[in-house]
Amino acid sequence: MLPEDSVLVGVINRTRDLVYAQDQHWYRIPQERMPRGITADYMAFFLSRQFGQRNGAIHFYAELKGLELQYRRDLLPNEPDHPRADARYYRLALSDLHYKEPPVVNDTKRTITFIYTTWDRFVHARTIANLYSDSDRFVDRLFYALHMRGIEASRTWDAQRHADDFAPGLRILCENGSNVIASAHPVSGTIFLDQSMTEDSILQGILMQIARNGGPATVSVPPGE
Repeated sequence: MLPEDSVLVGVINRTRDLVYAQDQHWYRIPQERMPRGITADYMAFFLSRQFGQRNGAIHFYAELKGLELQYRRDLLPNEPDHPRADARYYRLALSDLHYKEPPVVNDTKRTITFIYTTWDRFVHARTIANLYSDSDRFVDRLFYALHMRGIEASRTWDAQRHADDFAPGLRILCENGSNVIASAHPVSGTIFLDQSMTEDSILQGILMQIARNGGPATVSVPPGE
């Protein structure tokens, strides 16, 4: 385990999915959620909804042993009529699950999706906020500001810089097929997320570029994935 090793935090909403991770050593992620692939050394799991006192925290992690693309109908053959049966998912092969002690709690009750972080942040984290760098926090605030305006963006994190020159940052797919890319580093061809500027001024620049590119594309992942 190296300090710079990458940890991907995923969410488990159903008891059966924790059973799959614990007993069968696999976890699934819709390909739509990770269109640029998965670059992680470890998976960590945030438990929600049905987990009683464990609800709202990261209690487990595992080493990522491999991944492959499969159709949902092959991963979950008992649900052949599910509306997403023909959707493609990453099937992540896992080591045995290990307890995260102490767990990483969601003390601000924020909405949790996928988070990339580094091993050194993860192992010392006590709250979800501890998983973020300053640049990650800035990107995250802009992500939710866009979300409140009905614009969906994909995020990249500091922990992904070895695999993505634009990380940490935002990528918004537009109707004309292009992407508006905003990066926390001054990279040519992107909107620079300069933390010395106000978030509102940067947000307005992003919105103007999206409008010039035909507006945001409509991309959605149905519930019950």
